[in-house]
Amino acid sequence: MTVPIVLSCRIWAASHNAGLLFARGFDLSRAENLAFLTRWASDSKEDRQMAKVAFLGLGVMGYPMAGHLQAAGHDVTVYNRTTAKAEAWVAEHGGSMGKTPAEAAQGAEIVFACVGNDDDLRAVCTGEAGAFDAMAEGAIFVDHTTVSAQVTRELYAQAKAQGLAFVDAPISGGQAGAENAILSIMCGGDQATYEAIEPVMAVYSKICRRIGESGAGQLTKMCNQIAIAGVVQGLSEALHFAEKAGLDGRAVIEVISQGAAGSWQMVNRHETMLDDHFDHGFAVDWMRKDLGICLDEANENGASLPLTALVDQFYKDVQKLGGGRWDTSSLIKRLRAVG
Repeated sequence: MTVPIVLSCRIWAASHNAGLLFARGFDLSRAENLAFLTRWASDSKEDRQMAKVAFLGLGVMGYPMAGHLQAAGHDVTVYNRTTAKAEAWVAEHGGSMGKTPAEAAQGAEIVFACVGNDDDLRAVCTGEAGAFDAMAEGAIFVDHTTVSAQVTRELYAQAKAQGLAFVDAPISGGQAGAENAILSIMCGGDQATYEAIEPVMAVYSKICRRIGESGAGQLTKMCNQIAIAGVVQGLSEALHFAEKAGLDGRAVIEVISQGAAGSWQMVNRHETMLDDHFDHGFAVDWMRKDLGICLDEANENGASLPLTALVDQFYKDVQKLGGGRWDTSSLIKRLRAVG
């Protein structure tokens, strides 16, 4: 599709937000993307900056995501359980901070959260000084945490009873994806609510899709983690086999990554795996939490996940090696230890 020159110039002249869209390969051949950019480029700067949002949880993912929102012109108030992290964020990015989830959520049109687990999410939503009671009727809560579909549906119902909207929007792409604004976001919730928040989430995502009703985003994230578990185990075994066979692992990957065996994990993790470095991504402790969620859901819906269950136990072995904070590619460490 040829983009009109006037539109091209207006988009090119737009600030941080448009730059991120182009940098992550925003597809102008898609009619909905072109329509979004047309609307965005025609808005005044003030219109683009009028969203008041809160962001709860400033871990390795939430910290840069909140930063992208602030840089795009939104009015961001942050909360973190460790106050020093929130203070550091404000010093770096501007915006403001709240001492509790409720204080941060006060007056926000959209409240984002990226915390640790089901209990953490419940705490920031409905615990003491939780966000729900401070949010105005019609406000939207967006959960980027990977949690169970059960707690998602529970909080969706509670939010609705209080006149709020709730979207589950777990993310994939790791710390690098958050920092470079190229996350994949999978969403569940009401269509109209999703349409209201999608342009805001665009500042830190490469792709964002509504999969279905409440809980569908979390179920999709489970599919993501199930797929990753098998891929990383397979890559670990291939590299371990190459080492035992006396092959140059880098040469092996250079060839096989160009064929049917290729994957994101292979391209982005083989170097550090060969070098025995495991501080480059999602931690084993968190992966075991996620796989536990997958296995619990499978027990409910009847899905058979034999490989996922096996890899979960392999990650347990990695934890016993002291690798709870190693990244998920450390499965090869277990193979080296046992073979």
